[in-house]
Amino acid sequence: MGRVTERRRVIRVRNGTTGVRPDTLVAEEPLEVRLDGKPLAITMRTPGDDFALAVGFLVSEGVLASAADVQAVTYCEGAAEDGTNTYNVVNVRLAPGVPLPDVTLERNVYTTSSCGLCGKASLDAVRTATRFPLPPAAGDGARIPVELLGRLPDRLREAQKVFDRTGGLHAAGLFTRDGELLDIREDVGRHNAVDKIVGRALRAGRLPLSDTVLLVSGRASFELVQKAAMAGIPVLAAVSAPSSLAVDLALESGMTLVGFLRGGNMNIYAGEDRLDLGAEEDPAAAEPARAG
Repeated sequence: MGRVTERRRVIRVRNGTTGVRPDTLVAEEPLEVRLDGKPLAITMRTPGDDFALAVGFLVSEGVLASAADVQAVTYCEGAAEDGTNTYNVVNVRLAPGVPLPDVTLERNVYTTSSCGLCGKASLDAVRTATRFPLPPAAGDGARIPVELLGRLPDRLREAQKVFDRTGGLHAAGLFTRDGELLDIREDVGRHNAVDKIVGRALRAGRLPLSDTVLLVSGRASFELVQKAAMAGIPVLAAVSAPSSLAVDLALESGMTLVGFLRGGNMNIYAGEDRLDLGAEEDPAAAEPARAG
C-alpha cells in the first residue's frame, strides 16, 4: 500500500546559504474507484483510508445510504501490467437489491486533488434526494455559540499530524456541537478528506451525521457543500472563502455555511439560525462582507 509521505532531494536556500538535504513530501497517487467491477472515477489522493474514500464518494453520488448497501470493498489484484497489486484500484460491490447507477463513459471521469466530481448525477442527487434531510435550525436554547465555532480551527490544526511533517495537506474535521473532535482526515484534496470522513461514518453505521459540524481547511466549494448535505451534516465551516454556488446550495438545502473562520472572526453565509451570535448586530455588517 502506498505511503502517506515520501522523501525527495531538495536544494534549500536560506539567508544566502545553499545546502542539499532530503525533504518529506506528502504522497499523491491516483485511485480508481470501480462499482461492481465497472470503472467509475479516478481521483488523485493521499494513500490511506482508501475504502472509506471510495464509499464516501459513493454517498455523495447518491449511490449509498448505509453500511447495509455495501457487500464488500476490496483492492483489485492484478491491476498492474505484471499482475501485481498496486493498491490504487478499489472495487465496491453493492449488496443485493441495491440499484446500480448508470455507469457510462460520461461518468467515468478523472478528478484532480483540488476539485471533486461535479456531474449531473451528483447535482441531481443533492437537489432532489432526501435520504438525509438536514435537521431544521435549532431553537435558542440549542444554538452553537460562535465563540465555540471560532476555536475549532486551532483544534483541527493541532490534530494534523502529517501536515506538521509536510506542510502540504488539507484536512477535514468532524466535531460535535460541543466542539469535541470526532474524526479528522488529511489528504492532498479537501474533497477526498471529506469523503474519507463520510465513508468512515457510513462503514461504522453512523449516517446521517445530523448533530455534527464539519470544518475544512481552505475554501468551501460546491462539492464540499454537496458532500456534507448528502451525509446529513447541518453545519459546514471553512477557514477560507466559499464559492457563489456553494452559498446557493447551502441556502437551498438548509445548511449553515460559515467562511473565513479565523479565531473570533467569520462570515456566515447561510443558516445563521443554528448559531448563537452572542452580540447585537453591528451597523457596519450591513455593508458587503469582505475577507479582511
